[in-house]
Amino acid sequence: MKREKKTTSRLRGFQSGDGLGGKLSHYRDKENIYKQGTPAYSLFYIQEGGVRLTTRIKHQPSAVTAILGVGDFFGELCLAGFPLRVSTAVTLTASSIRTIQKEKMLQMLRKKDNKTSNFLVSYLLDSVKNYKDHIAELLTFPAEQRLASVLLRLAHLDKSGPQSVEIPVVSHEVLAEMVGTTRPRVNLFMNRFRKLGYIDYDGGLEVRQSLRKILRGR
Repeated sequence: MKREKKTTSRLRGFQSGDGLGGKLSHYRDKENIYKQGTPAYSLFYIQEGGVRLTTRIKHQPSAVTAILGVGDFFGELCLAGFPLRVSTAVTLTASSIRTIQKEKMLQMLRKKDNKTSNFLVSYLLDSVKNYKDHIAELLTFPAEQRLASVLLRLAHLDKSGPQSVEIPVVSHEVLAEMVGTTRPRVNLFMNRFRKLGYIDYDGGLEVRQSLRKILRGR
């Protein structure tokens, strides 16, 4: 079975962040970067460390909507016309994060025949779609399907991708927050997925294409 490890950014070649400009800042463990509902004038690029995004939806508890690492952007929805932050961003560990002003990034995106621009436009479109899809799932999917969807998203495993992708293990507590359910239910579902052969633990967490059967109601 073909298996890939997710060890680098989806925007390969930008890990240093030097070509993006902006200001590099250093954050402590569990430090707030911004809060949901505040004005969105900039986006961020992770050079070291990690970030967790949480979103509060009307009549729903706060849910973790993304776990991000080196080479990932966040806050980029400001480029798509979102005037306010749609989530709260908190560091997972001590982190080095580059802040890029919205207007400067828009200038970069307007440049034609620019590889960086093309990568970022594609990334932005994916981000908007993923955000909307995740919010819709939180409101409409049962917990088991929400967990399957979260695992597939964390692995960046789309239908045209490899048969399986290995990602770092995510605690069941964090998965419960992302799914909007309890830790015991996540334990139950993860054990079920493993018995069915949809996931496996071998150092990391192996997520397989067969997990999509959960989304189809098996």
